Amino acid sequence: MPAQERPDQPASVLPSDAVILDVREPDEWAAGHIETAVHIPIGAVTRRMGDIPQGDPLYVICRSGSRSARVAGFLRAQGIGAVNVADGMKGWASAGKPMTSDTGRNPQVI
Repeated sequence: MPAQERPDQPASVLPSDAVILDVREPDEWAAGHIETAVHIPIGAVTRRMGDIPQGDPLYVICRSGSRSARVAGFLRAQGIGAVNVADGMKGWASAGKPMTSDTGRNPQVI
């Protein structure tokens, strides 16, 4: 099914090779993130369109799914096959998926 027909997916069903755009703020990213994700805070998305990773679909994630839903909708309007991770990093952590941090501490979702 094309990404445009499945705009929301829970973190638990993302494939291990998913292309992920994390739109959280820098402190959230530092506390815990997906190692392979590309980090572009929501406020920088429009000016950093050239840095958006290529993926079909491209999964967009934030803490709980609200900010990423807005970004995924914007990206779909630009012709990018974006899918919102509906439960965000909270769902990712709850599913026991791997995370890393930049703080030297155990990764966490803040």
